[in-house]
Amino acid sequence: MMLERRALDAQARVVVKQYPAGGGAPIEIEIDALAADAARLAARRDGRLVGAALARREGEALTLEIHEPDVGAPGSVPIVAALLASAFQSVPGASFALVPDPAGAPGLVPFVTEARAIGAARFGVVERAVFHALPALWRDAGAHVLYPTIRSRLGPADRPPPLRPPKPAGVMYRRFVPGLGELSLRPIDRRKDLALFHGWMNQKRVAFFWDMAQSETELDAYLAAQEADAHTIGVVAALDGEPGAYLEFYWAKEDRLGAHYEAEDFDRGWHALVGEPRFLGRARTLALFRSLTHYLFLDDPRTMRIVGEPRASHVKILSYCEDVAYDRVKEFDFPHKRAMLVMCRRERFFAEVPL
Repeated sequence: MMLERRALDAQARVVVKQYPAGGGAPIEIEIDALAADAARLAARRDGRLVGAALARREGEALTLEIHEPDVGAPGSVPIVAALLASAFQSVPGASFALVPDPAGAPGLVPFVTEARAIGAARFGVVERAVFHALPALWRDAGAHVLYPTIRSRLGPADRPPPLRPPKPAGVMYRRFVPGLGELSLRPIDRRKDLALFHGWMNQKRVAFFWDMAQSETELDAYLAAQEADAHTIGVVAALDGEPGAYLEFYWAKEDRLGAHYEAEDFDRGWHALVGEPRFLGRARTLALFRSLTHYLFLDDPRTMRIVGEPRASHVKILSYCEDVAYDRVKEFDFPHKRAMLVMCRRERFFAEVPL
């Protein structure tokens, strides 16, 4: 799918999916590669067809010219976003897209960060780093709510956190990953997922790091306590609907990690395990790390940093973190392990990590 990876045969076709933040059916994008540096895109949704031409320019730019005469029609913004997402996935080395005459295409307006004159034509500029930070795709906006910063007593007395909003319900995030398919995140449901959770936790390779090779009754109590805890949420990650990994997302300020660094109100953290062996491998693990980090930044625009505390000796996990723009900050001691504080900053993630 990547135009820069190799010269594609003329008329080579792939079909990808993009997921509007408003929910509903995904938008299908057909990509016909015309040459190594050009492709024709077609977005289909609810019987509507919107075409676009994609061309790679020298350096870090691509051009995307949308042929729909009325891109300002109702429902156009998700279609435009889907075309832009597919363009950036097709040319992962591009840091910005040039969109000719954005004034004539209102559907582009939410994404254009500036306009500039290049030659005789006017272009709007869509920066990849800005586009991927906007909640037009991927995260289901209907499953989330933001609270104002109201100080809460539900947390450590020495570092009182803000009042946390209700946990999301249903699918929280969906993203098409080239070569892998649809990666999705949803809250774990102990009433339906307990057997799955029990099987994963009782694998030797998982138990070595999580130390939770327990009975279903004990693990059910663990998940029940987590449901009642406002600062954390258990999550199941799936590929094409097949569960493969378990994640825990937490607000770092009121977590045990918050006592080991200067935690800010909206710092987020995570733990992860891959439960299904067929989901192991660098490509899948990197897709998971990128997606969960992307989701946590989309979940609250006030979150500037994502943190983690893997074992300082866990070389493989630390290498994955480095590939997703996490910095190694310091080593420190928990009662049960020597840990490495890793931190991903919003600006660096969106500037460096392709999706």
